[in-house]
Amino acid sequence: MNRERRAGIFRRLAAENPAPTTELNYTTPFELLVAVILSAQATDRGVNRATAQLFPAANTPQAILTLGEEGLKGYINSIGLYNAKARNIIATCRILIEEHGGEVPRERRALEALPGVGRKTANVILNTAFGEPTIAVDTHIFRVANRTGLAPGRTVREVEDRLTRWTPKSFLRDAHHWLILHGRYVCTARRPRCGACVIHDLCEFDDKTDYAGE
Repeated sequence: MNRERRAGIFRRLAAENPAPTTELNYTTPFELLVAVILSAQATDRGVNRATAQLFPAANTPQAILTLGEEGLKGYINSIGLYNAKARNIIATCRILIEEHGGEVPRERRALEALPGVGRKTANVILNTAFGEPTIAVDTHIFRVANRTGLAPGRTVREVEDRLTRWTPKSFLRDAHHWLILHGRYVCTARRPRCGACVIHDLCEFDDKTDYAGE
């Protein structure tokens, strides 16, 4: 895939969705951090149901520490791996208070030092909370990047590095959201909706279909 075709793909995705954002509900960087930690192996819809109850009760590091691990579990026990996630969130809150004045750090190294936060989560926080031009490669983005030919790679990091290097700079800040939403709703894993795809003719997928969805 050449530079012109990549730019064309992002122009169309931008025209279709000029202001993309996460589907996780949040109002502060800390709320986003908690939501993203909870979202591992869980749906955004499920996380939003849990945080709709949690955040009115506790939405700061100190408030969640006051709630305690068992109290926190009561709000998130509908989410997979909630025991481990509760431990990580409590430990993260303690570090935020002791080392960062209760604020979510804006530096990758500091973010990745938080329990339950890996490179992908750090990229989401940097991009969505702070507007940094990072790309968090999840299963959807990995699939779209490889299937379309946009940035093929054998590993998540390889895809991330290529997307970061090859995405036109004017589109880089929003690329993460365009690609994840495209993978979630159009370029789906089992039956891609090629017939409803705005980048159908620019995509290099060999097995396109006319399927446009229900």
